[in-house]
Amino acid sequence: MTTGRKLVIGGVVIAGLTAYMAYRGASASWQYYLTADECLAESESVVGHRLRVSGRVDPGTLVVAKDRTQASFALEGNAATLRVVCAGPLPDNLAEQIAVLVEGRLDDAGVLHGEKVLTRCASKYESRTSASAPHVANRTRPGDRL
Repeated sequence: MTTGRKLVIGGVVIAGLTAYMAYRGASASWQYYLTADECLAESESVVGHRLRVSGRVDPGTLVVAKDRTQASFALEGNAATLRVVCAGPLPDNLAEQIAVLVEGRLDDAGVLHGEKVLTRCASKYESRTSASAPHVANRTRPGDRL
């Protein structure tokens, strides 16, 4: 075999391995998230896979360890609730009835073992009421030029 042919084969093998590793690394972040209801409905097909599940912390179910490294709660969907057990650092604003996104794996018993919990602060996204908003005389309208 000639040196040129060996270099081409080596280059193809390296390019193939690089493409495979890039695909494997990126495939974990392609799924945005499931709702708690979707996760329960698709539980047979998602058991053991890395998931992101969205829902609200069901009132009366939140139990947080004193050192804030573990928590358990029920993730509320529209029709059902999903049991969640989390290990790792927890956000400071984790509370009941707050919207959360849990990253983890679903086990055979239907319990989501979370590795990361992200909270959303709804008050940051609420619109101001007319009484609390300052009056602005010159408001722009759609189509106005600045």
